[in-house]
Amino acid sequence: MTGLVGRGVERVDGRAKVTGEARYAADNEITGVLHGFLVLSTIARGEITELDTSAALAYPGVVAVHTHQNMLPLVVPPNFPYPKSFIPLQDTRIHHNGQPVAYVVAETLEQAQEAANLVRVRYRAERPTAHLADALHEAFLPTAFRDRPNEISRGDAAAALEQAEVRIDREYTSPMQHHNPIEPHTTTAVWDGNSLTLYESAQGVVFARMIVAQAFEAFGVQQGDVRVISPYLGGGFGAKGPTWPHTLLTAAVARMLGRPVKLVLTRAQMYTMNGHRAEYRRSLRLGATRQGRLTAIIDTSTAQLTRTEQSIYNSSDSTLHLYACPNVHVRQLGVRLDLPSSSYMRSPETTAHFGLETAMDELSHELGIDPVELRVRNHSTVDPHPPGRPYGSKHLLECYRIAARAFGWARRDPRPGSMRDGEEYIGWGMATELHSHTAIRSAVDLTIGVDGRATLRTASQEIGTGTYTVITQVVADGLGMSLEHVMTQLGDTAFPAASISAGSSTIPSVIGSVSQAAQSARDAVIALAIDDPRSPLHGVPAEDVAAEGGYLFARGTRDRRDSYRDVVSRHGRPVKASGNVENTRGHSFGAVFVEVRIRPRLGALRVSRVVAAYDPGRVLNHRTARGQVIGGVTWGIGFALMEHTVVDRNTARVVNPNLSGYLVPVCADTPSVEAFFVDRPDPNSTALHARGFGETPGTGVPAAISNAIFHATGRRLRDVPFTQDKLL
Repeated sequence: MTGLVGRGVERVDGRAKVTGEARYAADNEITGVLHGFLVLSTIARGEITELDTSAALAYPGVVAVHTHQNMLPLVVPPNFPYPKSFIPLQDTRIHHNGQPVAYVVAETLEQAQEAANLVRVRYRAERPTAHLADALHEAFLPTAFRDRPNEISRGDAAAALEQAEVRIDREYTSPMQHHNPIEPHTTTAVWDGNSLTLYESAQGVVFARMIVAQAFEAFGVQQGDVRVISPYLGGGFGAKGPTWPHTLLTAAVARMLGRPVKLVLTRAQMYTMNGHRAEYRRSLRLGATRQGRLTAIIDTSTAQLTRTEQSIYNSSDSTLHLYACPNVHVRQLGVRLDLPSSSYMRSPETTAHFGLETAMDELSHELGIDPVELRVRNHSTVDPHPPGRPYGSKHLLECYRIAARAFGWARRDPRPGSMRDGEEYIGWGMATELHSHTAIRSAVDLTIGVDGRATLRTASQEIGTGTYTVITQVVADGLGMSLEHVMTQLGDTAFPAASISAGSSTIPSVIGSVSQAAQSARDAVIALAIDDPRSPLHGVPAEDVAAEGGYLFARGTRDRRDSYRDVVSRHGRPVKASGNVENTRGHSFGAVFVEVRIRPRLGALRVSRVVAAYDPGRVLNHRTARGQVIGGVTWGIGFALMEHTVVDRNTARVVNPNLSGYLVPVCADTPSVEAFFVDRPDPNSTALHARGFGETPGTGVPAAISNAIFHATGRRLRDVPFTQDKLL
């Protein structure tokens, strides 16, 4: 063992990324590739009545224009990870503005773009409904999504609320928001007979393979016929988790033409083609004793759905899992609107969590109890849902103590508007953070070559979180090698099947298998050495052999040692091992403290300081974990202060589908972030006692900012984003 696990190792893929050596999906140069471009609908609801492609077909370089009249018939895959109930270009029905109505293919991208402007479409339009407020009377309880019911009760929340000594009844709202990764969605499809290779920007290559095979099953395509390659992603945030229609359409067009086809979505097309965070309303009623003990929570949310899908992605996990409350009733309602399909977006529970953590602050003010103390009084040592299930480990109370002390919370004057610096109002707010992570059984294989170098392969993905680095650390640590002698290969369905990189599932899904493979490979090489009369370790008991720095040596004396390279070289062929370890779902916790400064005459707000502490189980790399905190805090600032997809009420069209109108935080908006980790192993986790963590740091930031605004001004804002007009 090298002690690499836990250290803040630099990213092993960093040099490749900053030098341009890393090849993203659209970077692959394919001989004879054609370029595709989509024509999108300009209405949100209705039928295509006429479609004229003659001018587009006559444009120089155009090879084909595919519409519902000549598109390959495809099978609609089961819901999730294909998030829609229809495939475009299969019939004349229009379900949302920005739905594909034609697919233009040309020799160059510019020719395809120009020809797309020449496609003429006429519609029979129906009036759409685009805002929750216009259809709240139609709210309904959808069926369970992924076996999760949308109504859950424990105890008798209504009776407990009626008897409560103190009650809070509030509504919290948030708008539609979009992912906006730097790298747009892209697909390059290459057929060879019935075999398909996809160069795809995908958070789940194995899931993508499954969905594409299902769509083409009528043509005899099996999963084994599809290879999906995605070694790097320029961000995803959930947008690239499901497989979206553009991937299926590109594969279909390439099959029909018998040539490779590449499609890269424009920034504007990404606002209707690949999901978003749904518009959301939440009615939250809390009941408590005057000592601050929660006795009832009634949580009723309403989310934007479509007329074709009923999947609710904004989960109410926080209400169910965070605080000790005997009486809880959760209802997740939906409203059918004429909009594109929503989907998971980084920290999907944030919309619900924002309401709960703001309501807890309102309750603390009502009771005159410090916000941290109120949360401590309602801390649960076991998972409240289902009741009594023990956590593997939970050190949230320590997170409160560490972050509060580092922030200086004891100096806080609780009176709203009491803290100032010149003309600036200063507000201090905090919130608990919680994220429920999943775990999907994942396989890996590991090869130690005759050169003594190790190669780990698994069909997981690197979406920017540091997967290459952490896996390389675990392999090097388990083998007793240097990082330089280990190569990790990801993002290819030719490798052993692995988890989707979503739901903070990568570490809990993959690392246990990686560690198992490293231990098996090390043991296999040790066995070769002690059985080989030519080895200095011949005859040494296996349990007395250690590994470090690429060498095996007898524990009692380092004079008897042999290198991986020499042992495997004498063996004459590589040593291979595999891993396939199951893990359980879990929760990671934290506490975030925020300082805001507000200039009252302008309504100008800036987040000036953030301190946070987390319990993610064992921290495998402090550098990449801190990077996730910085990213999560930045994401939370965007959620709270800026991000808002604006939809025209009459046309159901997104009117700000670009980064000049859809604002996200830049460096000037983001303060220095102090991040602390409890760093205690979770004994229930097979991933070297680490839990999924990446999405945790974004969950509490919007509520902490809301609570800080109230502390600064005495004004409670419950509708994000908190823009200048609302502050004024």
